[in-house]
Amino acid sequence: MWLAHGKDNSIFQADMTVDAERAYPTEVIDTIEKVTGQRPRGWMGPALTETFQTPALLAELGLSYVLDWTNDDQPYRLNVPGMLSVPYSVELNDIGLFVSKGRTGPDFVQIVKDQLDQLYDDSADSGRVMSVALRPFVIGQAFRRKYLDQALEYVVNHPGVWLTTSDEIAGHYAGLQIRARGSE
Repeated sequence: MWLAHGKDNSIFQADMTVDAERAYPTEVIDTIEKVTGQRPRGWMGPALTETFQTPALLAELGLSYVLDWTNDDQPYRLNVPGMLSVPYSVELNDIGLFVSKGRTGPDFVQIVKDQLDQLYDDSADSGRVMSVALRPFVIGQAFRRKYLDQALEYVVNHPGVWLTTSDEIAGHYAGLQIRARGSE
């Protein structure tokens, strides 16, 4: 299971022609498949950039979901057959919290707890997705480690939490949608 994310975070799809945009993820996805033996199922554009054509181009390449839409905490279908949006949060992102907003380790722990508690309450009738974007060069700093441990301990020990991947979320949601259509 691999998520395709571009070559680096400085090549933005938003500035590409359709042909250039088609070539860019093709190269990235083919490289991942060649190296790992597995084709990715999902995509997150560098800096969350995409164009109106991105979902269709990714579907042509066999992908089934994107994480570029940060507007919901539940998966949903896009207007491209077979493509989903899987939730991703820019709010629970270590670069944003620590580097941009200057939050502290204790702030991080409380933010994770508050986010989980609220999403858990909201999930009484249907699931919610809580993503936490982490990078070793930010959260991995020695002085932040204990706060990551505290936050993860809260999440892991919270009843009813499914620790999973974006691939599994997309697969689960797609399966629910297929079962719901079959019961109509």
